[in-house]
Amino acid sequence: MSLTDTIRKTFVPIHREGYPFIAAFAVATLVLWLISDYLFFAGLILTAWCVYFYRDPQRVTPVDDRLIISPADGVVSSVGPAVPPQELGLGDGERTRISVFMNVFSCHVNRAPTRGRITTIQHRAGKFLNAEMDKASSENERNGLVIDSPHGPVAVVQIAGLVARRIVCWAEPNENIGTGERFGLIRFGSRVDVYLPEGARPRVAVGQTAVGGETIIADLDGSPTLPLYRIS
Repeated sequence: MSLTDTIRKTFVPIHREGYPFIAAFAVATLVLWLISDYLFFAGLILTAWCVYFYRDPQRVTPVDDRLIISPADGVVSSVGPAVPPQELGLGDGERTRISVFMNVFSCHVNRAPTRGRITTIQHRAGKFLNAEMDKASSENERNGLVIDSPHGPVAVVQIAGLVARRIVCWAEPNENIGTGERFGLIRFGSRVDVYLPEGARPRVAVGQTAVGGETIIADLDGSPTLPLYRIS
């Protein structure tokens, strides 16, 4: 591996949403330096963590309309039937839901699981329960998008967690979005749910680690054909 490749892998880009927080941590660290060297080093570690939290690495995304891609980094916490949030207008029937839990060390930039037109974006206030709990899907603060994909509507829901207090979504209704394209982030530990269209087959299991924008979490026809990829 060349020196350039090593630098790129070590120093990944930082998302602009993190700049104010990194600056605040850095200023606090300087203040702590005036009080104690020990506090200074503690602040330095926290500042480095904040920089790491807001990393926004490039991802190599499969380009294939038959595939559903993980919208987030983290651990698959549930795979099974569930009714989508009512505000998304997808009816009362169950769909296969795949949940990805992000801890405070995960990359928190969220990406579209499929391409299509965003038909709905709905934010709902709620609680801040542990995002690993199943009832977090219905009781926690959340922001949901419905993407009209080539195989029908796919819903992706950002869910705030015990520590997370801010959901950010910069996508807009009626916009077209590509698979793996960034659409938002959640600050400091959270979860993302994906509600699959009818006929989709999960390709991940509970406990598996997923990489946002890269891991195939479901397919729509079971075809073994290898997809093309693009860097995003």
